[in-house]
Amino acid sequence: MSNDYNVFFSSESNEWATPQSFFDELDKEFHFTLDPCCTHENAKCKRHFTIEEDGLKQSWGGESVFCNPPYGKGIHKWVEKAWRESTKPNTIVVLLIPARTDTRYFHDYILYRSEIRFIKNRLDFNEQGGRAPFPSMLVIFRSGGGRKETDEISLL
Repeated sequence: MSNDYNVFFSSESNEWATPQSFFDELDKEFHFTLDPCCTHENAKCKRHFTIEEDGLKQSWGGESVFCNPPYGKGIHKWVEKAWRESTKPNTIVVLLIPARTDTRYFHDYILYRSEIRFIKNRLDFNEQGGRAPFPSMLVIFRSGGGRKETDEISLL
């Protein structure tokens, strides 16, 4: 395994700052108002929650949320929270997560409940060690949150 990828397979950190240019393109579409899981240094929105403020315990209602959650074992909590919050009026949640379609949380909260956009190329986390060794996807939960007949699935 290349040293460039060692950090992705270690427990040193499960926090990966979103590439700014990638976020900027999404922000043009969604006009984000909240980043619920970040540090003060890598926050993408003026309104944000750090680990100390615990975005899982905060309300996201009425916000346009960009969420790049920690990619560790607790990611399912963020996916469930995103879906639950999206059922609140005037709330949209955009998750940037690994494309792991074999997980329970994918089938319980994402499939048939969201718009899915698979990211064609691997994201480049320049400051954290290079390209991700896994594919990524955007999961978009919109107000109403009920099951859909079909998902909209696209490649970016």
